[in-house]
Formats: sequence, C-alpha cells, structure tokens
Amino acid sequence: MKDHQNRIIAVANEKGGVGKTVTVLNLAAALCKEGKRVLVVDVDPQFNATKGLGMDVREGEPTIYDLIMDSQSIGAAEVIRHTRWEGLDLIPSHIDLAGAEVELVDKIGRENRLKEALAGVSETYDFIFLDTPPSLSLLTVNVLAYATEVVVPCQTHPYAYAALDGLFDTIFAIKENINADLNVTGIVATLFDTRTRISHNILNQLKSDDRYAGMIFNTVIRANTTIAESAGVGKPVIFFRQSSYGSEDYVSLARELMARGMPA
Repeated sequence: MKDHQNRIIAVANEKGGVGKTVTVLNLAAALCKEGKRVLVVDVDPQFNATKGLGMDVREGEPTIYDLIMDSQSIGAAEVIRHTRWEGLDLIPSHIDLAGAEVELVDKIGRENRLKEALAGVSETYDFIFLDTPPSLSLLTVNVLAYATEVVVPCQTHPYAYAALDGLFDTIFAIKENINADLNVTGIVATLFDTRTRISHNILNQLKSDDRYAGMIFNTVIRANTTIAESAGVGKPVIFFRQSSYGSEDYVSLARELMARGMPA
C-alpha cells in the first residue's frame, strides 16, 4: 500500500461555483476527525476557506499574501493559525492577494514562490489542502507548482463538465514544464441533484468519458443546503451537522481519498 503521509493536494477547477472551497474544508475536517494532521492553505483572494473555518484576519496579521510576496522576511510558522479543532490548521488568505497577480509578473521564479515559502511545512502534516482561485491565474500556477496531487470537483452541470478539458490542459502543461511530480488523484462529482435528469446525465457522461476513465471517485457529493448553512457559521459541515448528507458524503470521500493513496 502506498504511503499516505505528507500529501499535498490542490483542489482546483478554473470554473467557479463547483464546490472547491467546500471540498477543501470538509475533506480537511473529515481527515482531522480520522486523527490526521491537516493544514488548509487558502490561496483564493475571496478568502472563503478562511471564513469557512471561522477565522478573521486582523489588521497587520500575516497571511498567504505575505508569504508569497516576501518569504525571506517571514516564515510559514508565523502565518499558520490553529483552528478551534485540534489537528486542523490554516494559512489564511486576504483580499490583498488579488493584487499579487500584478505584483508577481516581473518577479524572478514567480511560479515557485509558494513552493519556496512552504518548503519543509509538509513534514508537520499528513495532508495539506490548497484552495485555488476560480480562474487560471499566476496564483493557481503557484499552487500547482507546489502540489503533488490534484482533486478536481466537477459540478454535475454541462458547463462544468465542458470546462474540464481546459483544466486538464493546464495541469498537463504544468506537469510538463514546471512540476513533474503533479498528478490528478481524481474527479469528484459535486452538487449532484438526485431529482434531476441533467445531474444523472452528466454523472454518466463523466463515468463513460475515456479521457477521465478511472479518475472518477465513487463518492458523489449530493446537493445539500446544510453545507451552505455551515459555511454561514464558519464551520465545516462535518462539525456542523454530522447526520447531514453533506457530512456523510465528505466522510466517504475522505476515506476513499485515503484508500486511493498517492497517484503514481
């Protein structure tokens, strides 16, 4: 069996609204409940993962922005925050990160700033999950240059399914040119509405598409209002309501992720 330790997983999709942040938060929470040491790195300027773990960044407190822009002056240990759940830590984001795109353009080694800033951090954790912006940006490239795995949430909707092609082109380009260790661990169907024909059709298309053969997780994340409620109170659904579909589905996905091990 493959070693499950020190897994660095980007949760990525260039399309917004597919359940990226929810997947980051709840995989992290489910694995924390399994006794794993988990770090969430919020690399989205909208900082939803930071809010989703009930964290506020006060004026002057360091964030991922400071690490990416000036890792010479600040170490990752100064930015890592402990959440209210033991074993689950966070590197918070901030709206300032939106400006990093422009500021990084002229920097030498701009694709590897995050990787350099987080060097050695993975030894402290079993899993690191990185939340990405809903676009192909320099921030996303930084995440994919650092990660060794990608989990792709795909909403069971035609637009989200069609957008997978572009995302995989990006992942393969980064694997070829920047990070040879990057591999796709799997695609997870999200926001699945059991009542609609379109959700079932897209799920069937995903499973039968030769390009993604063997990549689809067996666990499907059902559409569930409790997930939105949990985000509103700054708690992963795993901790908010254990008996909900959302909680059940993410616990199942976390176990499947552990069983799958790291991709070859």
